[in-house]
Amino acid sequence: MNTLALGPQWLDPDYLIATFGLIGVLVIVFAESGLLIGFFLPGDALLFTTGLLVTTNKLDQPLALVCFLVVLAAVIGDQVGYLFGRKVGPSLFKRPDSRLFKQENVEKAHDFFEKYGPKSLILARFVPIVRTFTPIIAGVSRMNYRSFITFNIVGGVLWGAGVTLLGALLGNVAFVHKNIELILIAIVLVSVVPIAIEYLRARGKSKKEAPAPGSVPGGGTPAEPSRRGRHAKR
Repeated sequence: MNTLALGPQWLDPDYLIATFGLIGVLVIVFAESGLLIGFFLPGDALLFTTGLLVTTNKLDQPLALVCFLVVLAAVIGDQVGYLFGRKVGPSLFKRPDSRLFKQENVEKAHDFFEKYGPKSLILARFVPIVRTFTPIIAGVSRMNYRSFITFNIVGGVLWGAGVTLLGALLGNVAFVHKNIELILIAIVLVSVVPIAIEYLRARGKSKKEAPAPGSVPGGGTPAEPSRRGRHAKR
């Protein structure tokens, strides 16, 4: 099976799995879920390819075990990211840019977290780069730990098990094998759908709350000048 090389060969999902096996998949999921250096890793395509290889017997592991371990790696990764954020705190926003660290990525994750609140931990799972920094920002913001654990687990299950099962479900479909490159591109595009839905929902809400043209704060419309006032201006 030939997969799409969205970068160097060592980032190709098929190459990674063939070289490092399930252990490599778990390490990458862990790193991408909460380590600063993991933002460039191919999480979505890797999980889809993992599920596909399991169902075609090219990865000799039970699907249930693979899903469980992937979810576990994702949840622990976010946990590490959260604790790192709590310890590092605001100093993260003062860290200078380097080849592996861009302040812009932290700011994007921060804005994402501020906009969507706790549910950003679920939505961010499906957005490359953002999913790496969001648990760290949650720690910096000192999000309630019980809420973090809840949303962390839900997000880990939906993303880790969901994308893997999707790959397994489509693994025996001939069309998928013949068009695996397009499938992987589609996964990347579909990953932003939850964000697009939330954006449109928030935009619609803001339009409803916006004051009508000609209205004044507190309701009503500007009062019409009295006749005496109009004559006085003349």
